[in-house]
Amino acid sequence: MTSSPSLLPPIRWPAEAIWEAVAPLLPGFTVEVLPEIDSTNSELMRRFKGGPGTPPQREPLLLVAEQQSAGRGRLGRSWQGRRGDSLMFSLGLPLQPADWSGLSLAVGISVAESLEPPAAGQARHAGRPRIGLKWPNDLWLSTPQGERKLAGILVETASWDGLRYVVIGVGVNIRPVALADSAETPLAAVAPGGLQELDSGIDAAEALLRIVPALVQAVQAFEQFGFEPFQVRFGLRDVLSGREVQLSDGSRGTAHGVAENGALRVHTAGGMVEVSSSEVSVRPVAGGTPPC
Repeated sequence: MTSSPSLLPPIRWPAEAIWEAVAPLLPGFTVEVLPEIDSTNSELMRRFKGGPGTPPQREPLLLVAEQQSAGRGRLGRSWQGRRGDSLMFSLGLPLQPADWSGLSLAVGISVAESLEPPAAGQARHAGRPRIGLKWPNDLWLSTPQGERKLAGILVETASWDGLRYVVIGVGVNIRPVALADSAETPLAAVAPGGLQELDSGIDAAEALLRIVPALVQAVQAFEQFGFEPFQVRFGLRDVLSGREVQLSDGSRGTAHGVAENGALRVHTAGGMVEVSSSEVSVRPVAGGTPPC
């Protein structure tokens, strides 16, 4: 049974610590925490657009929600996180990269490395959960019991007055969630998992503090250099590499990592193809060879 939100202890969000770490990198940066909202991504998009009597939001903003009633994932999937069980936030900021390809992958790399640093991953013990990346925007938790979805990423952009803004939404399961209580749709490729399976002492506030400063630096690096510097780091956590996958058009092939632009490379019966469309759904085929 889940406790009523009103009976749960208050969450001590590290808003000041995050602001102190990020403000020197993003002038005008602010942090806002809301007890409940429909979707942090939707709210930031509304603010950036503005409205009658409401000036548009143009400065960088981190918006955190303790609970979401209509959170959104890729391809219209829902993410209805509950207070304390999930970390839900969106980061909005102006961004002008030469090429937007691979941004969601760069975000995933940063989040994964913040929650499980590379050194810890390399020194992990047999049977210990590890964080992997499932192209194009999911974090998976590999456990002795199988693979579970740990987090999802939703990147949206919009332009006003000749400027381009990006809203990066991140949802992380903190506590393991029973499948019947999952916010994921029945079409989810894997069951949900929780960050506490990897680190029993972590909570949403601590996860936020680990993630956000590094994420800002990663996004700024992407703006300057594109996805290419992230390519090798993605490969170290790529859960699809070497596995048989099925594309949304029904074709099958073997995943062979990602290209310098972040496209998924799949060897099909017709040869090697690069999958880059945001409308393509890629799932490992049941019984496919798991990563080592």
